[in-house]
Amino acid sequence: MVFLSNAISEARLQRTPSSDSVAEGLNTSIYGTRWANEEIPRYEEMPSNVAYRLIKDELANRCVNMIARLFNAPMHDPQEEALGCSTVGSSEAIILATLAMKRRWQILRRAKGLPTDKPNMVLGANCQVAWHKALLYLEIEPREVAVTEDLLYMDPVKAADLVDENTIGVCAILGSTYTGHYEDVKTLNDLLEEKCGPEGWDIGIHVDAASGGFVAPFVVPHLEWDFRLPRVFSINASGHKYGLTFPGVGWAIWRSPEYLPKDLIFNINYLGSDQASFTLNFSKGAAHIIGQYYVLIRLGRTGFQKIMTTLTATADLLAARLEATGRFVILSQGNGLGLPLVAFRLKDEHHYDEFDISARLRERGWIVPAYTMAPDLEHMKLLRVVVREDFSRSRCDILIRDILAALKALDKLDQVAVEHHRNVKSEEAHSAMHKNPATFNADNAKTASEEDQVIIKLAPGIC
Repeated sequence: MVFLSNAISEARLQRTPSSDSVAEGLNTSIYGTRWANEEIPRYEEMPSNVAYRLIKDELANRCVNMIARLFNAPMHDPQEEALGCSTVGSSEAIILATLAMKRRWQILRRAKGLPTDKPNMVLGANCQVAWHKALLYLEIEPREVAVTEDLLYMDPVKAADLVDENTIGVCAILGSTYTGHYEDVKTLNDLLEEKCGPEGWDIGIHVDAASGGFVAPFVVPHLEWDFRLPRVFSINASGHKYGLTFPGVGWAIWRSPEYLPKDLIFNINYLGSDQASFTLNFSKGAAHIIGQYYVLIRLGRTGFQKIMTTLTATADLLAARLEATGRFVILSQGNGLGLPLVAFRLKDEHHYDEFDISARLRERGWIVPAYTMAPDLEHMKLLRVVVREDFSRSRCDILIRDILAALKALDKLDQVAVEHHRNVKSEEAHSAMHKNPATFNADNAKTASEEDQVIIKLAPGIC
């Protein structure tokens, strides 16, 4: 639990079930759900054994069909079954979708007698770290489109220029982790159509809708980013983000069976019924799937639309209030054209930076992350507030007051005092960094002093 200073009393916060809920409400750094309806079935209420597995699989299939139709999957019959699977989160869904793209590309290349040893995938440098893992683990060359100060997410024109006969697909992000932007999937689709036709290629788009998949359909339903576009082959979404379910559950959805090679699917019957399995982890709990199913049928389109439009309005209000101070530049996209979050940076140069503001806010109980932008733009520092269901208008007002108080306190300090605070924070900070065990070689082991000099491998992207 985050300690709350006297500056934020319980009287200033909306009423919540527990002090832990108050603390979580002040954590604006994460996209994941930290509050869930008490009516959602809990672990102790879950069925067991055969009934447990049958219920889990049946409800997972129902969720897949609802989500696929939400994403406008081409269904020719109301009774037609969609193709998809549940995962423990979008990281697993991304790996599975990338694997399916790679295998399909290999099958098509082998049928033409062409080599399959140099697959590549095009994506923006603003991608989440899960993409770097997927491409590294599956031995696929990443071709990254650099972000610029003028465009903080992937440029579809530059992305289309990078594709060639060895490209297995292009990743488009619906809700950038850094700034919440929706990438232009429609333009990317049109450019690929123009390029692939004459070349005889069949390069598809995977949409990483981990955060935006449960927001865009309800706030900007006219926005074309999903299976309405012919080049969109697969989509992933996180149920434990704006799907309003507790962690961890994710979903991978395919356009149709032809985009998920059958040799990747395992069919088993030793659990009492015929089952198809395409997952990295076989044994999984049913709680998250039952929770997701409950939320979908409990809220429906009307409920989701009301919640997501409210969150978007709160984010727009926060952005307007921050901009009105004259101290910040808003980097995120408002009016529903991006995630319900606010990414912002200082407007002018000061003897303090965004990291100092974040540290000051933490003293008042808030967790507002400060970080640097994607590779090649690391000099840009920014802050981010993710607006979730537990972030009310009253908390928005409190946050604004505390940000102004933090600025006022920092303005009174000189450069020496700011540096002193930074040094103290650095000395006392905890770190989860560790040396990559993959670099260890028994035949070339280093001494203790040499080992201390090993450079820690840093993964690009933020969580």
